[in-house]
Amino acid sequence: MRRIGVLTSGGDSPGMNAAVRAVVRCGIDAGLEVYGIYRGYEGLLDGEIEELDRRSVGDILHRGGTILKTARSERFKTPEGLERAETVLKTFGIEGLVIIGGDGSLRGGLDLSKRGIKVMGLPGTIDNDLGYTDFTIGFDTAVNTVLEAISKIRDTSSSHERTTVIEVMGRRCGDIALYSGLAGGAEAVLIPEIKSSVNDICMKILMSANKGKEHSIIVNAEGSGISSQELVDQITEKTGRDTRLVVLSYLQRGGTPTLSDRTLATLCGAKAVKLLAEESDSRAMGTAGGIITAFDLEEALEQKREIDSELYDLVEVLSK
Repeated sequence: MRRIGVLTSGGDSPGMNAAVRAVVRCGIDAGLEVYGIYRGYEGLLDGEIEELDRRSVGDILHRGGTILKTARSERFKTPEGLERAETVLKTFGIEGLVIIGGDGSLRGGLDLSKRGIKVMGLPGTIDNDLGYTDFTIGFDTAVNTVLEAISKIRDTSSSHERTTVIEVMGRRCGDIALYSGLAGGAEAVLIPEIKSSVNDICMKILMSANKGKEHSIIVNAEGSGISSQELVDQITEKTGRDTRLVVLSYLQRGGTPTLSDRTLATLCGAKAVKLLAEESDSRAMGTAGGIITAFDLEEALEQKREIDSELYDLVEVLSK
């Protein structure tokens, strides 16, 4: 193998640039030509590809987002789109592909691997919803962003003696809500995996107020099963307390990546290049027990993410 490509796909996440940097520089060091593919699979279909050198990825380690840009592509999901993608890769002489993205992006890579393209998948998503790896690239930064917001919101909530519902990302996986709620001292956390009782939450708010607590923080994952505005309305009605909503939205995706995310991205990128240089079968990079590990791509995507019920129970214990 002498020529590889790298792309970022789906939602951006802090640490993607660190991964791109590692792929490019480790690839060049291994004697490979490295080509950047812009705007994910959509750019691949349009041939938005150029060779990258060491300077192309200079001063990006600390930057959030992705210099390769990203997009979602409905065209790629069709048989014609897959055939077009294969044709473009072969036209450019790209024999191996590093894909940085979430579940949908890596499944696209799996489809390409079945057409003979060597694919290395890197888990780039803030949601932490890939079952095969301990943590995904961007998750740690996103949780720290939420924690910073919780700290600031707590100050004003305490001053005004109010309850605040903070909505965080997590349509199918509640890890952002769970970890930030645990570390941020939330009174309650609502996640997609476990059904919560609004009545129980309201009772806890009132009992805490009776004991002199001036404020309450509720963290709601966007896919919990109850809309944040409905939650605010019910808490207001049932407790009689001033309740406000803060939606963090895309704030969680941006920002300078943390040490953990930079390190995870860099080590996964280096591992991916090493395997491509060895012409390994397609793999998914991740961690198992904190060790960088290469999993069979198809088997990795079959693994389901299980919520840590002990952490969830601990939130309840600590918030009493």
